[in-house]
Amino acid sequence: MDDSRPIFLQIAEQIENDIIAGELAEETQVPSTNEFAAFHRINPATAGKGVNLLVDAGVLYKKRGIGMFVAEGARARLIDDRRTAFAEQFVAPLLAEAAKLDITPEQLSAMITERSTR
Repeated sequence: MDDSRPIFLQIAEQIENDIIAGELAEETQVPSTNEFAAFHRINPATAGKGVNLLVDAGVLYKKRGIGMFVAEGARARLIDDRRTAFAEQFVAPLLAEAAKLDITPEQLSAMITERSTR
């Protein structure tokens, strides 16, 4: 756990990462809030808050008396959301800085290609 960010957000992000990586497939059960709490040595209410964020977002759903499950289409939705956030957080500032330095999109593309082959 990272002390600089709320634990419940880290729990939600961990579940999201497991879904994106395919470790938690759609329609499979996720660990219970008590399991998260025991594993991370945190309050079950904190773990529940992270899980409920994903329920509110439609990523997880509850089967009464059984537990929480990954919703159908959750992986695609998470990837789409992460791509949008990536564009806003990284691509937009990159393009703004490139424009300041008179770097054309073609030059920028060549720089990225060069770096990715290293």
